[in-house]
Amino acid sequence: MRLHSLTLQAFGPFAGTHTIDFDSLSADGLFLLHGDTGAGKSTVFAAICFALYGKPPGDRDLLLRSHHAPASLLTEVTLEVTLAGRRLRIDRIPAQMRPKRSGEGETSQKAETRLSEWAVDADGKGHWEPSSKSHQEAALEVTDLLGMSRDQFCQVVLLPQNDFTKFLHADAHGRRELLGKLFRTGRFSFIERWLNDHSRTTEKNREAARADVLRLAERIHQAAGPDLTTQYTPPTPEDPHTLTEPARAWAQDLIRAGHTDHAQAIQAATTARENLAGQQSLEAAARELHQQQATYTSARQQFDLLQEQAPHQDALVQRRDRARRAQQAAPLLHAAGTAADDHARAQSAERTAREHLLPEHKDLDAGRLESAEQRLRADAGALSALVPEEDTVRRLTTELERTDAERQDFAAQQHTAQEWLEAEPTCRSALETRREAARQAEEEGRRHHSALDSLQTRLEAAGRRDTHLAKVAAAEQQLTDAQTLVGQSGQAYLTIRRRRTDGMAAELAATLTDGTPCPVCGSCTHPAPAAAQDGQPTRQDEQDAEALHEQAKTAQEAAAAVLHGLREQAAAATGEAGDTPLADLKAQHTTLTAELTDALDRAADQGTVQEELLALDGEHTAQTRQHSSATAGLSARNAHYDTLTQQLTELTAKLTVARGTHPTVAAHADALTHTADRLKQAAEASRSLAAAVQTLTQRTEQATLAAKNQGFDSLDLAQQALIGEEDLRAIEEEITQWREACAAHTAVLDNPELKQAAAQPPADLDAATAARAAADDQHVEAAAAASAAHTRSQDLTALATDLEAAIDRLEPLEQAHLTARHLAELVTGNSTSARVRMQLESYVLAARLEEVVIAANTRQHLMSEGRYTLSHSDHQAARGARSGLGLQITDAWTGRPRKTDTLSGGESFFASLSLALGLADVVTHEAGGNPLDTLFIDEGFGTLDEDTLHKVLDVLDSLRAHDRTVGVISHVPELRRRITHRLHVRKEPTGSTLAHLSEAAE
Repeated sequence: MRLHSLTLQAFGPFAGTHTIDFDSLSADGLFLLHGDTGAGKSTVFAAICFALYGKPPGDRDLLLRSHHAPASLLTEVTLEVTLAGRRLRIDRIPAQMRPKRSGEGETSQKAETRLSEWAVDADGKGHWEPSSKSHQEAALEVTDLLGMSRDQFCQVVLLPQNDFTKFLHADAHGRRELLGKLFRTGRFSFIERWLNDHSRTTEKNREAARADVLRLAERIHQAAGPDLTTQYTPPTPEDPHTLTEPARAWAQDLIRAGHTDHAQAIQAATTARENLAGQQSLEAAARELHQQQATYTSARQQFDLLQEQAPHQDALVQRRDRARRAQQAAPLLHAAGTAADDHARAQSAERTAREHLLPEHKDLDAGRLESAEQRLRADAGALSALVPEEDTVRRLTTELERTDAERQDFAAQQHTAQEWLEAEPTCRSALETRREAARQAEEEGRRHHSALDSLQTRLEAAGRRDTHLAKVAAAEQQLTDAQTLVGQSGQAYLTIRRRRTDGMAAELAATLTDGTPCPVCGSCTHPAPAAAQDGQPTRQDEQDAEALHEQAKTAQEAAAAVLHGLREQAAAATGEAGDTPLADLKAQHTTLTAELTDALDRAADQGTVQEELLALDGEHTAQTRQHSSATAGLSARNAHYDTLTQQLTELTAKLTVARGTHPTVAAHADALTHTADRLKQAAEASRSLAAAVQTLTQRTEQATLAAKNQGFDSLDLAQQALIGEEDLRAIEEEITQWREACAAHTAVLDNPELKQAAAQPPADLDAATAARAAADDQHVEAAAAASAAHTRSQDLTALATDLEAAIDRLEPLEQAHLTARHLAELVTGNSTSARVRMQLESYVLAARLEEVVIAANTRQHLMSEGRYTLSHSDHQAARGARSGLGLQITDAWTGRPRKTDTLSGGESFFASLSLALGLADVVTHEAGGNPLDTLFIDEGFGTLDEDTLHKVLDVLDSLRAHDRTVGVISHVPELRRRITHRLHVRKEPTGSTLAHLSEAAE
């Protein structure tokens, strides 16, 4: 990269348009950029960075627009530069406000970027050819040509010595941050994170596989039970090595034990089955003998019981014979019995019928009872004609009650509406009063809100005012201290300068040697050279005092600028807030907030009141309509009520006579009809009794004659012997069954087999059954054990297969996690096999740092005349911290390395400058090898003595000898004498200016 020209317009402290011709400025390869503090020296580099990347250096927001520039002059930067052999012109206009082209006021000026490239046409004429107007395209083009990011460019092209001094003295973490940005080693951090994540993932997968193995091992242990033993130890989570091959051996040994147990269980089940068959045969024989003996015993018992029933059977035979004789006269006997029953029923019916008659009717015969019946039925018919009139009375009563209820309802509605209409004016007046109060509260709330906004602004300004005033007091004290320090350092500087001037002769005499001409008088003899006084200041003492004085003045100017800015801020805040104390403003704010809240609460009632007024209007209409409707309805119901009352009175009097002592006319008619029915029943019962007496006499005579003919002494004996066909058949069946049972039991008792079984001892069926049950239980237990052993053997085989698959999954996962963990520990520096604790990114950065140190030592050797050599160290850091980015410096005079923070100020400067230059070389090579023909070195030269300064400048001369242009930013006067081409930045009230000086000046 080679700079040709830079044009600044209204940029930073530069109010006008200024052009820097880098081609003439860098004619000697070395130029100086100097000027007052705050004049804008660093702004030149900021403008270069802005032109290239569209953003100034660093992360802070640099104010691009100049406060001193006229409003009509746009802020703009134009840079002509050669990148990778291509000459480009970059024009950038940042976003800003500008005056409107027509009318008053301002408008927004959008950011603009124009990229052009110098091209030569066919005729050999050069011209600028537009390339792009896109911010992104221009930035991408520049980045590709430079091969480095904005941060890398700012760190490599501008070498701020303070930053590299910090880098020189920093710990490994601080160096890592800077080197990581420059060499973009974040990808290695990503690799570290990925390997860590991959290690955790493989660990998670391995733990899941281990859990599967342990779960299957637990299931195998449960399936095996406590009775299966093995010589192997089961797998445990405490010893992960038992989860693979030892787990296989343990499971296979359990399977073998299960097969052996299964074979033994099958043999035991076979033996138990054979024993059960024998016991079943013995039980069947005992059961058969017991059955025969029980049959014979039961037959003997039943036969004896039948013999005991023989007298009863003889009585049944006699009763059967009498019944058969009585059946010959059965029709006449039944007829006599029926006549007797009919007579008894007729007599009871007649007696019952007369019991329910009135006293005057009890002694009447059948004819007179019929006459009384007819009279009562005629009276009941007359009363039945009046029954509908009772329904009419009930209907009139119901209608009268309904009409009266409607009268009362209309009266209540009329009364309610009248009361509401009378109370309405009072309610309406109260609502209108509330509405007016809410409206006034709303206006009050608006006033409070406006006042609160104004007070809030004053309150914030008062806070800033008090803060600024406190800072002003502190700044005034700092300024006072700085002024005191300026006075003291100035006095010290003048004292040392005067003392050195007074002893200048002794200083010159110290350089005299015999035979060498005196630089003052030219004599080669020096008979009486001046002697130096005790404590005589040297030239270095004077320069140090001058530097301290300059530093004190710089600090005084900075303190004055800070105080001026704080006073302006405090004055602006006081103008907004006034002199009212902050506490009083907060109290006013609290009071006003409470009043605003109260006003808003009262104003919120306005909507409610409006809704209530609308509801009141609707209710007024409804109540008026209800009052009119109720008045009309009440008048109609009163007239109808009077008519119904007159009709009900007339009909009630007529029915009262017809009811008599009964509750209703119908009840009276029913009572007369009921009495007539009883008279009719009594007449019919009297006639039936007379006919039953005559029939009974005739049939009794006929039945008595038939009983004597069948051999019975009386009619009662014949009737007693007579039974029904069902009873007779039951007696016949009982006699037949007894005889058949006797024959059957006799046949059983005569059976030879049963007689032989009865002669044997009683069969012990319980013992045989118990023996068979024991054999059955033994067989069931043996069969269950065999089945369980079979199931266990199958379960163990299946689980062992699953366990084998789980172990097959676990083994590669174990190896994968071991590899992943080893890689993760290796790249993070935690591996026990690593020689040093170094992360992957630190390892890469350490390699880059070694390259930087090698490049830096080429300059370090020249500037220190071979005394100091930088070296990279990867020794273990303190308290186990990771290593890899250590720096130390070896002093050839002592031959021992030492820490970089032990270097003096001047030594630190050329060491850090060497690092900066070496870093620039390495980053340039890392970025693609595009040469950086221009470098800027910012400050740090004031720490060097005269000899060292010359050596440093010789190193810078060596840079321009390699066709590099070096720009030095410094306040050191000696550099103005050594460097011919200088760019002087002047600070003026109207804005900074630039001047290219080519003559040497003191």
